[in-house]
Amino acid sequence: MKIILVDDEYLALKKMERLLQSLEGVNLEPLTVRAFQSPLQALDAAAEDSPDLAFLDIDMPEMTGFELADRLLAMYPGLEVVFVTAYQEFAIKAFEINALDYLLKPIHPDRLAVTMKRVASSPPAGAPTEEGRSANHMMLCCLKNLHFRSADGKLHSFSWRTLKAPELFAYLIYYRNKTVSKQTLIDLLWPDFNLKRATTQLHTAIYQIRKTIKTSGMDLHIKFQDEGYRLEFGNVTLDIEEWEKDLRSAPPVAPENLPEHIAIMDKYPGDFLDEHGYGWAEPEQERTRLLWFEHAKRIAECCAGLEQHAEAIGLYQEMIRKMPYREEGYEGLMKLYAFLNQRVGVRRLYQQMTSVFLEDYDMAPSKEISAWFEEWEKERVHEKEEADVQ
Repeated sequence: MKIILVDDEYLALKKMERLLQSLEGVNLEPLTVRAFQSPLQALDAAAEDSPDLAFLDIDMPEMTGFELADRLLAMYPGLEVVFVTAYQEFAIKAFEINALDYLLKPIHPDRLAVTMKRVASSPPAGAPTEEGRSANHMMLCCLKNLHFRSADGKLHSFSWRTLKAPELFAYLIYYRNKTVSKQTLIDLLWPDFNLKRATTQLHTAIYQIRKTIKTSGMDLHIKFQDEGYRLEFGNVTLDIEEWEKDLRSAPPVAPENLPEHIAIMDKYPGDFLDEHGYGWAEPEQERTRLLWFEHAKRIAECCAGLEQHAEAIGLYQEMIRKMPYREEGYEGLMKLYAFLNQRVGVRRLYQQMTSVFLEDYDMAPSKEISAWFEEWEKERVHEKEEADVQ
């Protein structure tokens, strides 16, 4: 393991170097330790040497340990960082940068051994774990509910200790690769807490999310910058993005490519985070539901044209279930029932649509659909009159 030490105090630097070299019972051999009093020199050396672990003093004249950590992590996102300082008040800031540990001077050998054992038990970034595979080909899933798919194609649920951590994770997924301010997160998740308590809750939730990500083995990173948090995606795909990409790149629905479109539809198990009941997710649920609806409509029309009536009926029924305030589902199914001479089905569906529209949305069906239904009813009366004459 390659370790760099950075501290502007020469004696503190040498003491840490001796402590690391004399550690026992930690399986990290062989250790290569390089010490620097200058953060700039440390950066130059790191660019050539790819360190695995960095012990950084915080209060230094050329550059603070936090600034140095940001620059090192920009070069090596998988680098483990341990902050070393005489000041307890820097602990929260160190936590926000996702430090592995925070050591107070003077450092006791037993306390350092705890840190190094933590390093030894921490898998490298992107390496497989017992509960997750390599980040390669893993997928984070937020359609229907929050889960992930490992490299072997198996689905896994997340294990959470609190209710707020998964919601915070989901919110950062929604704003992926964008920084969300701490105040926005506090106002969303802990609006009734005072600032100190809410901040503590936020830090605890962030810590839990980072642990969960690490356990899963996904190449995801929560970064703290500009007084906010952002979730950055490495070599991990997101199901909703992949589904939309397939939808955009697919040719228009036609009989010859119907299986391709059905396969795309099968990738949409449910709306965005639908099972979690997050109020802030409703606009995104509506957006993706509408994309699904328009796609389902085209597939249903194609199935009906191919006389795949059962498939078309099932799609129209699902359209009505998902978006009961849209007429297209009712209209398509009524006309299909009419074609199949299922008169009871047509009348029952029109009555259902009228009732739902009036009771739930205080509106009536469009004039076009009402006119179609009235004309259809007249034709049935005319048919009955002709049958009676005969």
